[in-house]
Amino acid sequence: MVLCYTLVRQDKTILRTDGGGSKRTERNGFVARKDNRGRNLRTGESQRKDGLYMYRYKDERTGRRLAVYSPDLAELRKKEKEINKDMDEGLLTDTEFRSMTLNDLFQIHLDTTKLAESTKKNYCRMWDSLVKNDLGQMKVVQVRPSHVRLFYSKLSKQKYAHNTIKYIHNMIHPSFEIAVEDDIIRKNPAKKALGDYGEPEKKRTALTLDQQRKLLAFVRDHENFAVHLPMLQIMIGTGLRCGELIGLTWKDVDMKKRTVSVDHQLTYKNYGDGCNFHKTLPKTQAGVRVIPMSKMVGKAFETQRRLNFQLGIPRDVEIDGLSDFIFMSRSGRPMMPSSVNFILRDIVKTYNQEERERAKRERRKPEEMPHISAHILRHTACTRMAETDLDIKVVQYVMGHANISVTMDVYNHVTDQERIVREIAKLDEVQVM
Repeated sequence: MVLCYTLVRQDKTILRTDGGGSKRTERNGFVARKDNRGRNLRTGESQRKDGLYMYRYKDERTGRRLAVYSPDLAELRKKEKEINKDMDEGLLTDTEFRSMTLNDLFQIHLDTTKLAESTKKNYCRMWDSLVKNDLGQMKVVQVRPSHVRLFYSKLSKQKYAHNTIKYIHNMIHPSFEIAVEDDIIRKNPAKKALGDYGEPEKKRTALTLDQQRKLLAFVRDHENFAVHLPMLQIMIGTGLRCGELIGLTWKDVDMKKRTVSVDHQLTYKNYGDGCNFHKTLPKTQAGVRVIPMSKMVGKAFETQRRLNFQLGIPRDVEIDGLSDFIFMSRSGRPMMPSSVNFILRDIVKTYNQEERERAKRERRKPEEMPHISAHILRHTACTRMAETDLDIKVVQYVMGHANISVTMDVYNHVTDQERIVREIAKLDEVQVM
């Protein structure tokens, strides 16, 4: 049974208790609430019978009645001060929102941002691997810039590349922006946190014109690799991404208009149904394009069509509505991205073995071919366009670059010695004594 009582003192002060820890002192109609140590409690403050202090308030944004607790009055008032400051600045104080974690924000980011399905899958895979059980578990209102920087620093110490950390940053930063826009936090703790954390990116170097010529001549004359010559010529002549290349069908190639239409690509990933081919949109909207053929590319497509016919490769394999692929395995299925790079690896390996033997016979230093991947051939294609001073906006379009800064980066790095000599020679045409 809870004992409640009222005492009337000689000075007309009325002391009341409700059976809990706090008491109310009433004088001339004014009520002063006190704790069990006789200290005055402010509006909204009270002390429970177990000694715990409570502050009740109304969140003006949501209209909900809320409460915070503390075993210490001074600590409770620190919380009150923070709550009142947040409300003065228009921030949400509702615990339902303030208990949100970075993982919760990331899910909102995925649900409210227009992303290609393949991009969304890649984001989730990276997040689950590196962020979810680390920074992702922290409450958003508790994350400070130092937490984000420490997280990036840890990834850097684990030897992750700067581009990988930047990829993660491009998920974390917009997630926090949602909390800023929704008035849950004042500032984005990921802003300016990226820095230069991570291992430096390994520079991808395009083939020189001389290397390109030697590579294509070697493939053309080699009995085992000659079958791949058209593919290499098309890669260098169009700058297609690997997924765009393997996803090409004969419907995408118009030999009369001499154009290649790109509006899809193939990926080989596990989207919950095991590793399979999937038709997806190009990497960006700029990836949807129609590429005019050069003479080399046109002849390469004609040769590839004859090769497919001579090899008797089935043409009825269908993937997400696509069929009659141009680059296929013996079974008629599209070439896997890894297969393209394995072919390039074997070509370079064989070329270098033969070059070392030739150099030994001729008593000279071997001129080996560098590592080549599908991306390096794409980079080579862009470099050849830059070297011929093709209009930069045309190059951006053909390459499918969403941002012209990517194209400009190639233009700014075209500094091979032959080009420098060629460009400086132009001065002779304008300079006079």
